[in-house]
Amino acid sequence: MDKDRTEMDTTEKTEKELPADGGRGEAENRFSQDRTREGHTKHKGRFGAGVLTGMAGMLVIIAAAFGIRSWVIGNSLASSGVSAKDVENKLDVINGLIDEYYLYEDEIDSNALVEGLYSGYTEALGDPYTEYYDEEETQALFESTSGEFSGIGVTMSQGPDGTITVTNIYKDSPADKAGMQVDDILLQVDGKDIQGKDLNTVVSYVKGEKGSEVTLTVLRDNKEVDLTAVRDTIEVQTVDYRMMDGQLGYISVSEFDDVTYEQFKTAMDDLEAQNMQGLIIDLRNNPGGNVDTVTDMLKLLLPEGPIISIKYKNGNTEEMTCDGTNEFKKPLAVLVNGYSASASEIFSGAVQDYGTGTIVGTTTYGKGVVQQLISLGDGTCLKLTIAEYYTPSGRSINGTGVTPDVEIEYKYDENNPDADNQLEKAVEVLQEQLNQ
Repeated sequence: MDKDRTEMDTTEKTEKELPADGGRGEAENRFSQDRTREGHTKHKGRFGAGVLTGMAGMLVIIAAAFGIRSWVIGNSLASSGVSAKDVENKLDVINGLIDEYYLYEDEIDSNALVEGLYSGYTEALGDPYTEYYDEEETQALFESTSGEFSGIGVTMSQGPDGTITVTNIYKDSPADKAGMQVDDILLQVDGKDIQGKDLNTVVSYVKGEKGSEVTLTVLRDNKEVDLTAVRDTIEVQTVDYRMMDGQLGYISVSEFDDVTYEQFKTAMDDLEAQNMQGLIIDLRNNPGGNVDTVTDMLKLLLPEGPIISIKYKNGNTEEMTCDGTNEFKKPLAVLVNGYSASASEIFSGAVQDYGTGTIVGTTTYGKGVVQQLISLGDGTCLKLTIAEYYTPSGRSINGTGVTPDVEIEYKYDENNPDADNQLEKAVEVLQEQLNQ
């Protein structure tokens, strides 16, 4: 648990609506198909000398991280009858064939093929959660899980026609102070025309060092407007809350980042100060995040006892517990759906096991394994599945998910797009408990 960083992420996210300062996505397929994850594009490069050296170096670095250098070379290759020399020889043959016959040789960059070796090696494990991240991807990954970025505090979305539109602006952010407005259409960044550029590229233009300026040209009411923003550290708002009718508190948690605990605690304290009588916590479409964050949040709700137990490959088990000093005793409902994954399932599973609240919605994603983010010492990292976790009652939800206490499918109402029948059911559940 203390090697680099432990995450509870679900599968690779696929969104193209993201903060221009980076940002984590929602669960896979939450957004439409024309959206993709920022910061996770591979470099294109040419295959050349030193490829095997690079691959072997990666293996040694991984082994060094776990103290099992000889195991990696000995078991991973030799057990299948393949030695490191065999791999080197075969790569030399492939490289020779590429050099002699490949039609588009001028378009090859060795960096892409080298990175492809590392990615392919881990991908061949067949584990959807184990991934190799190159240097650029690693930086974006660690930024995204922290919940803090250096940027201007704006969320943008790219439509099918390539138009990039501002969809959200963080309050008091550099973008807000510069006068940017929702529905502004981005045309240029520092004088560079962004027509034809994908959102990932545009985001890289907008991001930059804290204190530096960026000039954005937007289209607003058919007029071009130039705005200058001074980049700053932006804290992503992963928690949204409000008081509903009947003194029912509502807290939506979009992901479990480093910043989420304090935001959640602030929401709880504020709602309590407003004389909250019951609480709805919305984890729908929440893909997961940091295991320490979710357990700290549960300590604000659960009675005394275990929160989660994590079982490692060597058979060792680690248990995280709650002392019960902050046990939440008012009516509680937790909203989930098929895209509530990993840390969201730790949360909802624990609440369900203790009977602290009622789980409402549809069965969750079913990811009951833990990944470790391990630095490889050269700016890259490996996200590796290292353990399986169990809810307080000892159940594994891997592959099955958390089944709600009250099952209800979401139904879109064309006549009232803002209607939310699942939220309405959660309100109904709390009102019934309050009336008892």
